[in-house]
Amino acid sequence: MRKRQNCAMHAAFLIRLGSRETDPGLRTAQFHMDLWSYFTLQNWLLDFSRPLAVLFCPLEWFPLNKPSPSDYFHLLYNITTPFLLLKLIERSPKTLPRSAVYLCIITFVMGSSMHLVGESINHRLLLSGYQLHLSVRENPIIKSLTPHTLIDSFELLQYYDESLGHCMWYVPLFLVLFLYFTGCFTIVKAEQTMPISAWLLLGPSGLYYWYLVTEGQFFIPFIFTFFAMMATVVHQKRKGFLPDGNGLFLLYSFSLSLVLMSVWVACLWNDKVLRRKYPGVMYIPEPWAIYTLHLREKQTDPSLHDTVQDTHCRSV
Repeated sequence: MRKRQNCAMHAAFLIRLGSRETDPGLRTAQFHMDLWSYFTLQNWLLDFSRPLAVLFCPLEWFPLNKPSPSDYFHLLYNITTPFLLLKLIERSPKTLPRSAVYLCIITFVMGSSMHLVGESINHRLLLSGYQLHLSVRENPIIKSLTPHTLIDSFELLQYYDESLGHCMWYVPLFLVLFLYFTGCFTIVKAEQTMPISAWLLLGPSGLYYWYLVTEGQFFIPFIFTFFAMMATVVHQKRKGFLPDGNGLFLLYSFSLSLVLMSVWVACLWNDKVLRRKYPGVMYIPEPWAIYTLHLREKQTDPSLHDTVQDTHCRSV
């Protein structure tokens, strides 16, 4: 009897202590339905819907020299996303490097805040006739600016928005998700499946990652993260571990978005206009470039154009 009690105490000690210090599979893992639901919901409401809010909200309510609904959505996104990422890391069955997580979160906030400013101006240019399927210097409303040194300023703005801002936003985001994924492995067979609630969230989650990568033009960090996940699965499988419900949800979301991107590129492969803006092998057009090229009327509002031009001239 005493021997059985000692074995039970030893097993309880391993479960309590080993969940953080030894193998991640010793701890019971549950699907984080609440966090994944909040994460998916805020991604769609605060990120995907931002351009839609700019297009459909009347200008009389939000003048061009005031913050738009898109700006407020972006501000909330910059607060809620780091919070949810930190909550995900807290629930990881594996102890993750805190310094790396904190640096990623700080860099993410800086990059998304930088993107907020650049995108806010770009949305106002969009209302004035800016064509997203053209480069900065090829846009008609930019060509007419005087002095011509203003074009360099808009190219710098484009760099902070589309290049540096996206890099400091997406790379830390994918890195945090990958670090979390490394702890989502278990030896318990009952935990190696996704619940029905996870399957219901899979479609919106995968579709959002498709939008994130195509609109952000950051396919390389995404595909490297996906390959790193697959390599981690192969490595852990040799040890007898398989992804739990949270790991499968993240892996399947990335897989679905990769399939959607393949279909997206195949449908637009022969578009000559988009080929000029996206040359080379990495041809992944932005969804909003399709909007300005094929869906929006190409007539611009002269009064809005004059307002934007006068505002920038006075600021210089």
